[in-house]
Amino acid sequence: MASLLNSVPSIKLSNFNYNNPLRSSQISFSLSRRRLVVRATETEKEAKAKAPDKAPAAGGSSINQILGIKGAKQETDKWKIRVQLTKPVTWPPLIWGVVCGAAASGNFHWTPEDVAKSIVCMLMSGPFLTGYTQTINDWYDREIDAINEPYRPIPSGAISEQEVITQIWVLLLGGLGLAGILDVWAGHDFPVIFYLALGGSLLSYIYSAPPLKLKQNGWIGNFALGASYISLPWWAGQALFGTLTPDVIVLTLLYSIAGLGIAIVNDFKSIEGDRAMGLQSLPVAFGSEAAKWICVGAIDITQISVAGYLLGAGKPYYAFALLGLIAPQVFFQFKYFLKDPVKYDVKYQASAQPFLILGLLVTALATSH
Repeated sequence: MASLLNSVPSIKLSNFNYNNPLRSSQISFSLSRRRLVVRATETEKEAKAKAPDKAPAAGGSSINQILGIKGAKQETDKWKIRVQLTKPVTWPPLIWGVVCGAAASGNFHWTPEDVAKSIVCMLMSGPFLTGYTQTINDWYDREIDAINEPYRPIPSGAISEQEVITQIWVLLLGGLGLAGILDVWAGHDFPVIFYLALGGSLLSYIYSAPPLKLKQNGWIGNFALGASYISLPWWAGQALFGTLTPDVIVLTLLYSIAGLGIAIVNDFKSIEGDRAMGLQSLPVAFGSEAAKWICVGAIDITQISVAGYLLGAGKPYYAFALLGLIAPQVFFQFKYFLKDPVKYDVKYQASAQPFLILGLLVTALATSH
């Protein structure tokens, strides 16, 4: 879900040097009646080595480009670039979270209306607000991406700053608009889905943007990311069809610790840039070897704890089903991730995460009975 910017018509970036991106790491803001102007000021940090302007065209994948993952083909079509910025590969966990919330409510029925409601909620959570989150994150990560992935759309200049800002606003306002429609559709006296979307939007903004920039701290930033990917869409789906309860809120926040572990997986490929920019990601703070074990520990211990909770709540079948889904995750951790978290990150996530998200659904079904 994404983050709320100030209600101004335009945002303009000036003095950003794409050829020497680390000279632009401090951001200052000036607010006038008509627009918010974002100016970059120089710092003493300089990149020690220049990265190439773009990735080699040969070997680039069109599928990777659309999904927004590394190994992407260089593209000139603006609409394809816009989709790339939203990183569609990150939408499924949010969409699945809505499914889990609907299942946990116990009130979802396979009627055309309920299916239509759930689809709109998925569009809000995935393409709109997750797309917004990814776009604004790329915007504020442009200096780091110029080191780690200089061929990405923003640092390579494949899309202009004004086009990026327009996309941010369209996705944010579109997502919040859908949230308001869902509240009306569900007959809520209090617009709970709108405020969940608004809160998630603010969380995403302070995650990526200075001065708070939660992602600078590996623990806080990754937990915020985990909560955004697991708790918020679950809450939206459950609020759409039922009522949020304190035990579900606590349980999903606990599951967000597993989301913290998943977020750490993506930090290993950015160690060089994070270190250069002073970001204390866990691989930078603890070293790659220790961070690998923190990552798998957060994922596995959280799920084992949830299984223990279900067992204590008198739901042994759900508990044992969840434990059965943890086992293959551990297998793939040893086969791929613990061997080389950079080389095998995509293989690990493609192999292990389906079992984690199935575990989420098992937990949701357990809470609905």
